[in-house]
Amino acid sequence: MVDVLSTNITSPLGFTTEQNYQTVRSGSSALKRYEGLWGLPEPFAASLFSEGQRAELAISGYTFFESLAIRSAREALSYIQLDTATSKVVLILSTTKGDIGSYPSDAARAIAKALGVTTTPIVVCNACVSGLSAQLLADRLLSAGFYDHAIVVGAEVQSKFIVAGFQSLKAVSEEPCRPFDIERNGLNPGEAAATIVYTAPSLNPSPEEEGRIHCEESLPPRGEVWRGAAWHLVDGATCNDAYHNVSPSPQGDGCLRAIEAVMEGRDKSLLATVCVHGTATLYNDQMESKAIERAGLSDIPLSALKGYYGHTMGAAGVLETILTMRATDDGIVLPSKGFTEPGVSGMVSISGMPQKTDKRAFLKIMSGFGGCNVAALYAKDPIQIKKSIKGEWSKTKTVRISSEDGESLTDIYKEQITNYPKFYKMDILSRLAFVAAEKALSNSPLKDPSRPPLKGEEFSLPLREGWGGSFILFNHSSSIVSDRQFLSTISDAANFFPSPSVFVYTLPNIAAGEVAIRHHLTGETSFYILPEKDEALMRQILEASLCGTNATTAISGWVDAESETSYECELSTFDVKSE
Repeated sequence: MVDVLSTNITSPLGFTTEQNYQTVRSGSSALKRYEGLWGLPEPFAASLFSEGQRAELAISGYTFFESLAIRSAREALSYIQLDTATSKVVLILSTTKGDIGSYPSDAARAIAKALGVTTTPIVVCNACVSGLSAQLLADRLLSAGFYDHAIVVGAEVQSKFIVAGFQSLKAVSEEPCRPFDIERNGLNPGEAAATIVYTAPSLNPSPEEEGRIHCEESLPPRGEVWRGAAWHLVDGATCNDAYHNVSPSPQGDGCLRAIEAVMEGRDKSLLATVCVHGTATLYNDQMESKAIERAGLSDIPLSALKGYYGHTMGAAGVLETILTMRATDDGIVLPSKGFTEPGVSGMVSISGMPQKTDKRAFLKIMSGFGGCNVAALYAKDPIQIKKSIKGEWSKTKTVRISSEDGESLTDIYKEQITNYPKFYKMDILSRLAFVAAEKALSNSPLKDPSRPPLKGEEFSLPLREGWGGSFILFNHSSSIVSDRQFLSTISDAANFFPSPSVFVYTLPNIAAGEVAIRHHLTGETSFYILPEKDEALMRQILEASLCGTNATTAISGWVDAESETSYECELSTFDVKSE
C-alpha cells in the first residue's frame, strides 16, 4: 500500500489535472477525425496535440515524447518538496512504444536526468496495461523498502507506425469511439502524459492495528488532486488469460482472476465505480462485461473514459486513475461518453450521464495484448490490507542461450520441442523466450504430464492448469527487431502494406504471452526495459514482486535480441519458502 503525493495530466484537453478534470466534467472531448494525416490512406479519429500545443510543450534537446513526459513530471513535482537526487527516489516510465525506432530505456534515462533522478530508471512495457503495471511496481518497490518515493510517468505519442498497426488489425474507428455501446466499432488512438508521485506510507501501526489504513495518520495531501485525505493504492493484481495474444478470453477469465484477487474478502459496496478499460473494440468490452458480471459487480457504476481521450496506451492507466480520483473527490462517477445503448451481454451498470456518489474507493481494470490483465484498488477510507508472504527464495535452475553459442534457435527447437508449429511465426524475441522457457521448465516439479490437453490443443502442455506463479522478463532492446520490420512495411507509399502479423510482435511483452499460452501460465506476466543488464535491480524487482503477489514460484530473467543473429537470454526458475 502506497500513498499518492501529487499528480499531473498533460493532454490535448489541458496541461494540469484540474484543467483536464473540468474539461471532461463539461462533456468536452479531444477526439477528432483525421484524413490523410501522415500519408495514411484510411481516415481515423484520434486525440492528438495541436501544432501550437506541441510547440508549447517541446523542450530543446529532447524529443517530443521525452519533452511530454518531462513536462508532466515537472508539473506534478512542483506541488511537493522532493529531493529527486537521493538514492531513495525511482523513476518508472510507462509506455508501449516511446520514440519509434529508438530504445525506450534511452528515453527513460534522458527523462530521469532532466528530473534530477540519479537512480536507474525502469520502463514498464506491458502493452495496454502498462500504466497500471507501473503503479503496481511502484507499490511493490516502496513497500519492500527499496525506495521511499516513486515518480510514475505514463506517456504516449501517436504516429503513422501505431495507427497503421491498429488499422491493419481492423481495430480503429473513423468516428469517436463508443465504449460498451451497441454501435461501437473500434478504438481511437490518443496521446498524453500523466504522472503520479507515490510515497511509502508514514504510519507505524501497533500490533493490534496491523493490517489497516488510518487515513488521519497518512501523509497530508499536497497536490492539486485532493479534497481531504490522500489517496492510497491499496492493492493490485495482474493475471494472464493464457488464451491468445490479441483476443481476450471471451468469458474474461484473466480479468476476473485479477478482480477476485484484489476484492477477495473486501466489501464491494465501498466502491464508487469500476473504471474500465473500455476500448470500444468488440471483444474487449464484451470480455470486460462478462468478467464484471462474474465478479458480482453488476450493480457498481462503470466509468469508461476513452470517449474523451481515445486510447492513450502507456499513459492510459495513469491518466484514467487520476481522473477517477478527482471525480470521486467531487462525488461524481464520470459518464461514459459515446454510450447510448448497451452492446454487451454481461450485466453491467453504465451510463452516458454523470452519477452522484458518496463512496471513497474505486476499482481500476485494464487488459492488453499478450493476455495481460490488471486490477487495482484505490481508497481514502480505512480498508483491509492483505499481508504479503515473506520468506526465503532461491534459484532452482538457470538456462543460458546466446547467439555466440553457434546453435540457432530453430536448431534448438527441432532438437527439443518439434510439436509447436506456431514457433516459426514468432519474432526473434518470442522464439528466444520460448525455447529458453522450454529448457528451464524441463524436469521441473511444476511439470504435470498427466494433465490432458485443453480443448482445441494439438499438443500437450507441461504445466499444471492454472499455475499462478510470476513470469517476469527484462531486456534493453525492447522489440527493436520487429519495430524495424514493421517500419519497412509502411515506409514506401507505393508499397504500403502494414503487416498485422509483424505489428503484434512490436510489443515486447508478447514474448511472455507466447510462453503463457504454451504453458498455460495464468499468473503475472510482466516485461521491464532497463538501460543495461543490471542484476541488482532485476533482483530487487523480482523480490518485491514475489512478496507483493504472494507468488511461491517464478520464472524470470534477461531476454534481449538486437537482431536476428545477435541475442542473449538467461532465464531462471525460482521457489519461495514462506517464513
